[in-house]
Amino acid sequence: MPDVSGPRQRHRDRVRMSNVSVRPAEPADLLRLVEIASHSATAAGWNEQQYASLFSPEAPANQVTLVIQDDDRVVGFLTARQVDGSEWEIENVAVSGPARRRGLGSHLLGSFLDLVRSRGGIEVYLEVRESNHAARALYEKWAFQEAGRRKSYYRDPDEDALLLRFSFPQQA
Repeated sequence: MPDVSGPRQRHRDRVRMSNVSVRPAEPADLLRLVEIASHSATAAGWNEQQYASLFSPEAPANQVTLVIQDDDRVVGFLTARQVDGSEWEIENVAVSGPARRRGLGSHLLGSFLDLVRSRGGIEVYLEVRESNHAARALYEKWAFQEAGRRKSYYRDPDEDALLLRFSFPQQA
């Protein structure tokens, strides 16, 4: 008898993705962002005040924070900034534990890259812990390439950061 669990699971995943949306973060999301980050060993070590600054009137106009929702609950976020007209830096990404390994991080990253492209972006950079194999696999899936290394960039534990770069294909 053929195994049909694979197609059924993929169908269930597609159905579940229909309840998923990406949108700009709002001040009401602040506590949820802090909560998600506090349970993510790979999120940037920002304090609540740093997250709150994302929503302050003095927040830089070149900064973007997106959230991904599943059934109207924020389950992840991405924060980035435009460094110049064509270059962006991803500063912080986190997905809550129960929402991991469901393609939500990839969906969030894809939405962010679409936004960058729509704003004329050419390159996106980020740092990732060398030991964060799950994140590295995600970025490799999206064609990020290693562009350098920052020795002892991370603390607790001390670890190198890999500098990754994504370049949009140039049209002739």
